[in-house]
Amino acid sequence: MKPLLGYLFLAIGISFGIASNSLAKISEGFTKLTPSVLCILFMCITMFSIAKAMHALPVGFAYATYSGLTVTGVVLFAVLKLNQVPNIYGIVGIILIIVGVIMVNYLGRLN
Repeated sequence: MKPLLGYLFLAIGISFGIASNSLAKISEGFTKLTPSVLCILFMCITMFSIAKAMHALPVGFAYATYSGLTVTGVVLFAVLKLNQVPNIYGIVGIILIIVGVIMVNYLGRLN
């Protein structure tokens, strides 16, 4: 598989990962049927996409990018849709996650 296709699968995995985690909150502990079913479906799509991305991209790169950007995306969802603003420690933590993803992706390739 070509790396470009790996990046496409990674982007799909990140998008569906954000959506599935956001739906987990909306499902209210899997008590609402539609968000619960969509959450499970989206998580399956996420895992399939990440597995395909790891076939074409290095595992460390793919997983660090997926996890960091998914966490950041879910926090943005919480801020925008649920009015859950993180405190200063949460903001610093998100910044450190983003810096960590950048370090893994760019500085890790120098070796």
